Amino acid sequence: MPPILTNVAAFLVAILVLVTIHEYGHFWVARRLGVKVRRFSIGFGRPLFTWRRRGDDTEYVIAALPLGGYVKMLDEREEEAPIPPADLPFAFNRQPVWKRSLVVLAGPLANFLLAVLIYWGLLMAGETGVRPEVGTVEPHSVAAEAGFAPGDLVTEVDGRPVATWGNFWFALLSASLGHGDVTVDVTTADGDAAVRTLPAAELAPLDPGQGFLGEVGLQSYTPSIPPVIAEVVPGEPAAAADLRPGDRIVSIDGEHVGDWDALVTAVQARAGQTVSLVVERGGARQTLTLTPRAVTLDDGSVIGRIGAGPAVPEDLYDDIEVVVRYGPAGGLLEALRRVGDVSVMTLRIIGRMLVGSASVQNLSGPIGIADAAGKTVRFGIAPYLEFIALLSVSLGLLNLLPIPVLDGGHLLFFAIEAVLRRPVSEELQAQGQRLGLFLILCLMTLAFYVDIARIFG
Repeated sequence: MPPILTNVAAFLVAILVLVTIHEYGHFWVARRLGVKVRRFSIGFGRPLFTWRRRGDDTEYVIAALPLGGYVKMLDEREEEAPIPPADLPFAFNRQPVWKRSLVVLAGPLANFLLAVLIYWGLLMAGETGVRPEVGTVEPHSVAAEAGFAPGDLVTEVDGRPVATWGNFWFALLSASLGHGDVTVDVTTADGDAAVRTLPAAELAPLDPGQGFLGEVGLQSYTPSIPPVIAEVVPGEPAAAADLRPGDRIVSIDGEHVGDWDALVTAVQARAGQTVSLVVERGGARQTLTLTPRAVTLDDGSVIGRIGAGPAVPEDLYDDIEVVVRYGPAGGLLEALRRVGDVSVMTLRIIGRMLVGSASVQNLSGPIGIADAAGKTVRFGIAPYLEFIALLSVSLGLLNLLPIPVLDGGHLLFFAIEAVLRRPVSEELQAQGQRLGLFLILCLMTLAFYVDIARIFG
């Protein structure tokens, strides 16, 4: 399947799952609290499939536009014809504030529950990652000043155990969004225990995101890839020089080539220059010449490329692969903690974006979400499920924001009603709805802009 179709399909499946769970939360609690539900729709627009169950007044709908959904409850404010007196006790607007609040709150809570269940299942099945070992430390970086060194094996961040490099990234990013220095416990390459302290003042200016550890100055340990050719791109310098899959590069211009990174570094430094390669093929060595093609990067620098890819051994990562598996009780506690950590971290990043101390590049609209969905599904079912869990937490948090038109806006009106002991006027609610819709449209426009800017650099 072409990548763009994979992205769209993965995105739609994720959205349908999350919307269905969210709306079912509203639906289930409304029914349990005695509110009559007229329609449960997945999607907007023209109904494609409609049905009713025997003895059930609710109309179930699958609509044409699969980017949302809704639960339509009996409500005097929305009905064109008068509601029969027998049905009035079941109208949403006739319910006490606490019932209406629970119905509204149930949607976001359903999203949080879904995330907990997904994390729980993944943690019990076994979470795979690479061990949290430092490979390189950028000179003069925050990490270098804190004393990090290649070979450091991270064991804890602020007292929280770390088992994989992904855990390390998440724990350090989450801790950096607080207000204090962050301590990282490590076991050095010599086997000694040590503590590296990252000052809060140095972490605060760094932009949170996937590249956070890189900004700190840390790269994970990666086993060396041998300088063996796996593929040659037709029409590129490697093909013109008769390089073939299986060739091992021994040296370039007399310099020994120890691994693939060394080869890449040497080639990039020789853009447009004719170089001499010593190649081992079939047990014999021969000398080839080629001229790396000059390529200009976005920053204006020029590097050389030859159009060849490495042969990565299948067992390359076996020695650094880590599988972390929890039992039912431990897995549930870790899942709950993970949802809590993701929620807190997301809110802190939103707060930083609002005050301008974090880049809006951390936003993602439908295009960015679809791209992420496609990438994770290509990695496998476990990464895709984890992506859905993360998106489910984000959807739950977004809906709890006190913005009219969102669930959080309804809860805000209910809170005011509880304090004043009278409902907020319909005119004020209508004005709030218009303001909320405007804010959401602004946010979506910004997210689309960031997505498009990200695509076109």
